[in-house]
Amino acid sequence: MKQQTSTPKILVVEDSKVTVKVLTGYLASMGVENPLVAETGTQALRTFRREHPDIVLLDAKLPDIDGFEVASKIRKAEQGEEWAAIIFLTAMNSDEDLARGIAAGGDDYLVKPVSETVFHAKVRAMQRLVGMQRNLVEVTRKLDAANAELQRLSTTDSLTGIANRRALDDFLSREWRRCQRMEKPLSLVMLDVDYFKLFNDKYGHQAGDDCLKQVAAQIARAAPRASDLAARYGGEEFSLVLGESDADGVLWMAERVRQMVADLRVPHYATDSKFVTISCGVVSVLPDDTRSIETLMQSADAALYQAKRGGRNRTVVGEYGKR
Repeated sequence: MKQQTSTPKILVVEDSKVTVKVLTGYLASMGVENPLVAETGTQALRTFRREHPDIVLLDAKLPDIDGFEVASKIRKAEQGEEWAAIIFLTAMNSDEDLARGIAAGGDDYLVKPVSETVFHAKVRAMQRLVGMQRNLVEVTRKLDAANAELQRLSTTDSLTGIANRRALDDFLSREWRRCQRMEKPLSLVMLDVDYFKLFNDKYGHQAGDDCLKQVAAQIARAAPRASDLAARYGGEEFSLVLGESDADGVLWMAERVRQMVADLRVPHYATDSKFVTISCGVVSVLPDDTRSIETLMQSADAALYQAKRGGRNRTVVGEYGKR
């Protein structure tokens, strides 16, 4: 975004060399040296797009395009946060001409010949307006950034940096509806770090936190698609949502994540492998109005329970509705 400075960048659009000399003299006495000058509407538009002036002093009558059309095109050419003040300078002094100038995008209307005192006052007023508008844009930009960060924090697990339970619930709800519309399967993996309480007791809570961060990172690496989400469900339990993924696909993904965690080779005395492992329960379903997200989660959790009862460090494929 262009920053407002103490000396405004001004574009003078005037085909009379005498008037240009008078106006540039007025501006020089205000400390504005070497203003931009355009003699035609076409040249004015080209200069505006290239230089992005703060204020445009615009004659209503020009050799090619009249000033009202130039003002209208300037407004259309402005992009996003960019805005310039437009002051019409013209000999036309009817109420209709003034109304036309404002309607075309002008901010003020001065009738020639204009005194230097009035000219200075109007330019300074427009400069204040430009400054206030750009300050407002900057404040709005900072507020938007702060709100975006608050939204990110509200949906991110503070320890692992992946999605939290709130984000999981929202994402799963959206993905359920999307897959239902497309008549595509939706799969859920529930993952749990094996013997994590014993890990914490043996190695300490700091090591436990580091372990969860590493496991979360591996799960997130396995979910790169927009229809995938890795989330911390709570404690040492995680979830992986896989949109448009069937039973074979989710089984392959769960086994891949399980191997990725094992490959970390984080020491853990209580496991058979002597390294941190995870157990996985997976369920795939074709969403429809007779089924629910709650049942899907309960079924995946039941499959995870079976994996842990079966010896841990394994994946069990569950069946929707079976608890």
